[in-house]
Amino acid sequence: MRKRILITGASSGLGKQMAIEFAAHGRDLVLCARRLDNLQQLQHQLKQINPSIKVLIQQLDVDDHQAVFSVFEQAAEQFGGLDRIIINAGIGKGASIGTGQFEANKATAMTNFVAALAQTEAAMQIFRRQNSGHLVTISSVSAARGFRRALTVYGATKAALTSMTEGLAVEMLGTPIKVSCIHPGFIRTEINAKVEKVPFIVDLETGGKALFTAIEQERRHSYVPSWPWSVVYRLLKFVPLSVLRKFS
Repeated sequence: MRKRILITGASSGLGKQMAIEFAAHGRDLVLCARRLDNLQQLQHQLKQINPSIKVLIQQLDVDDHQAVFSVFEQAAEQFGGLDRIIINAGIGKGASIGTGQFEANKATAMTNFVAALAQTEAAMQIFRRQNSGHLVTISSVSAARGFRRALTVYGATKAALTSMTEGLAVEMLGTPIKVSCIHPGFIRTEINAKVEKVPFIVDLETGGKALFTAIEQERRHSYVPSWPWSVVYRLLKFVPLSVLRKFS
């Protein structure tokens, strides 16, 4: 069992719900995010769910790359090592390219991929030293193809994350270090709370349970919830652009 787990982007949404699931299953947690007040509230909530676990919180902006390395190393030292690191922090500020929103698109690219690279580097330094561990990246079904409008840059960052994770999985084949990429479909969070018509969307609790199950299975690729997204992801690779247009 992976007992000691670090999660980034843990103050809300998928990160928070994953923390709740792992706490309920008796895991010790290191929770990182920018919003310290949210982390403090979550820490209190998790200790009520399971008083026997350890919950360490750490304020972290993943765009501060040196801070990422420091926080990960401090967590490993305090917990005597880390068994699993879940790279979840991300944003969705993107907009249609060429509409004057370059800064929003750049911020999305920097947080969702460059910061994810920094987190991956920091995590793998720990795992290589330990010769054990489970790296998990939270990508998206939008990594399957190119989409329009707000999803154009967002999907591109997730495709890059998926590709990077798979390359690392190839490198780690046959070693004690496991690498998994999780592709969530539509799960109701703060990011999409105002979007009314979303196909196949599930509530956050349902999505969190599906994420927990997928992560525990330690497959190289998982689609969450498995139905219908394991099928949709594969179909998206073959549908014409006119069909893709309907998804964004």
